[in-house]
Amino acid sequence: MIEICFGPQVCGELTSAAGREWLVPDGLGGYAMGTVGGLRTRRYHGLLVVPGKTPASRKVGLVSLDPAVLLPSGARVRLGAHEWASGDVDPRGFELLERFDLVDGLPRWRWRVGDVVIERELAMLPGRSCLAVVHRLISGGPVELELAAACTWRDAHGERRADGPPLRMEQVDGGAVIEGAYRLSGPGWTPQGHWWRGVHHREEAARGLPAEEDLWYAGQFRDTLHRPGDTLSVLAWADDPAPAPPPATEVVAAARRRNREVVASAKPADEVAATLALAADAFVVRTNDAAVDVVAGYPWFGAWSRDTMISYEGLFLRTGRAHLGRELLRSYAATLSEGMLANTADTGRVEYNTVDGTLWFLHAVSRHVTVTGDTDLGDELLPALCEVVDAHLAGTRFGIAVDPADGLLTQGVPGAALTWMDARVYGAPVTPRHGKPVEVNALWINGLAGVAELAELAGRDADGLHRLHERAAKSFRDRFPTPAGWLHDVVDAPAPAYPLGGSAHHDDDLLRPNQLLAWSLPFAPLVPDPQTLDRVGAGLLTPLGPRSLSPDGPGFAGRHRGGPAERDSAYHQGTVWPWLIGPYADASRRAGRPVDELFAGLEAHLTEYGLGSVSETADGLAPHTATGCPFQAWSVAELLRARR
Repeated sequence: MIEICFGPQVCGELTSAAGREWLVPDGLGGYAMGTVGGLRTRRYHGLLVVPGKTPASRKVGLVSLDPAVLLPSGARVRLGAHEWASGDVDPRGFELLERFDLVDGLPRWRWRVGDVVIERELAMLPGRSCLAVVHRLISGGPVELELAAACTWRDAHGERRADGPPLRMEQVDGGAVIEGAYRLSGPGWTPQGHWWRGVHHREEAARGLPAEEDLWYAGQFRDTLHRPGDTLSVLAWADDPAPAPPPATEVVAAARRRNREVVASAKPADEVAATLALAADAFVVRTNDAAVDVVAGYPWFGAWSRDTMISYEGLFLRTGRAHLGRELLRSYAATLSEGMLANTADTGRVEYNTVDGTLWFLHAVSRHVTVTGDTDLGDELLPALCEVVDAHLAGTRFGIAVDPADGLLTQGVPGAALTWMDARVYGAPVTPRHGKPVEVNALWINGLAGVAELAELAGRDADGLHRLHERAAKSFRDRFPTPAGWLHDVVDAPAPAYPLGGSAHHDDDLLRPNQLLAWSLPFAPLVPDPQTLDRVGAGLLTPLGPRSLSPDGPGFAGRHRGGPAERDSAYHQGTVWPWLIGPYADASRRAGRPVDELFAGLEAHLTEYGLGSVSETADGLAPHTATGCPFQAWSVAELLRARR
């Protein structure tokens, strides 16, 4: 894997150290997460974040273990880091960091206090909400080491304040059970029990969200490290009937072995592919009902069908997980209703509110069978896929239907935003895209051909599917090219002067990246013209992927910043989306254009924001600062897939 290592100049400078985040997932949707410098900048940061019934319904438990070194001289040196509502950052342990490494996906810190060097590493026990933190004396000593346990128990999207009840603590041998929910265990436990008030989260403030909370100081662990190699270890785990976890050093060793096996099973071609293979592993989880699913992004997203299906090939087929992918495709197929795939929202409700999630599902099944040769799965799911086609021909929810006039797919009702550009501000879609969106129809045409191929493999008549495909593809070629040289983003959109459903329509020729799918999919309706693709790239391409709107387009927003309304307004109006590098690279290959240089910026990005991973979004204007989730499934999956 690529080396991710920072020395004292990065670790000791607050902005640099706080702007780089690490993630250690538990395989269930929970995680440990923080920054290089140890400063918690998000309300989502914590050492034990536990998944609930869905990956999105997480609870923050153990927030931090703040080390303090007691030297023989009597000096007490604090190595933690907190920012307070006053603006103070205290303590400032990051200034004593001499090194941070991400090794096999696990973070490791080294603090130097004179001749005393303390190392910390942590891991999650795979498949269980269990954290292990190991502190080791590297040089110097003897010294005493204290670990102050700051705790909470709250929804990951919120905060807890001292004006509510204190946390319930039950003293047990070697530690405590907090709120009856999770347990802390380690040597020299001394209970405390009072509030630390006014902890500040700078990233939440920048996002226009509540930025302060109070933490419960539960107590401290303490031990003497006499000689190099001595350790002080702490375990924290969700309190459940399962046996107590193994020692912390064994948890770290087991996690390291597993991560190496994950990388090896992906058979990476180079160190970047190896890094991406491990990054992909974070998103593939087992939910509390043991089903395979995909977390769309950390730290705040859960499972979304569109994201899952766009990510499918990269996460499962490029990483040696086809057996898990097979299980996932079968479970998602069981959610089909009226020809639409369920979109399990982060609220926990099952909703049917995308026009493209189901079409991406057709693509994922087709790619699974093509790549693996698993025709048994194709045969099993073929009836469900044919029902999807029939439901779209007949018409289904939200006005989704095949237009009998041209065989293209139309969609949209007032207030709905059904494509992947689905941001809303005060309930109103920013980019409603009613009518016949370009990528939706490219996916529809691709899906018809894919289902026809599966039908032929199963020995069934596919003539009707081929006729549907050919008609839609011809209509696409007739309707979508623009005089400007690229493709319309939407055709037959309601004219601005008419309400949705009015008699007048127009064709939207804004330069957006959605047209890339018309050239990139396996059964794409068009072969890309190199000059056309060059014009698209000139308007959209950045080092971190294509923009969602050309800078000369009306409403272009070059910065994805501010409060929720400001950010959502910019979300698809110029913000960069790294996942689109996949379609852009595929289209470039088909056009005979070189692709290797397309990935240089994203490869360098692996050490810039979410360490070892790829962000959800970035600013549309230079220097294209990363925004959104630091760890995003489809961004990782498409880079991994497209690099080949």
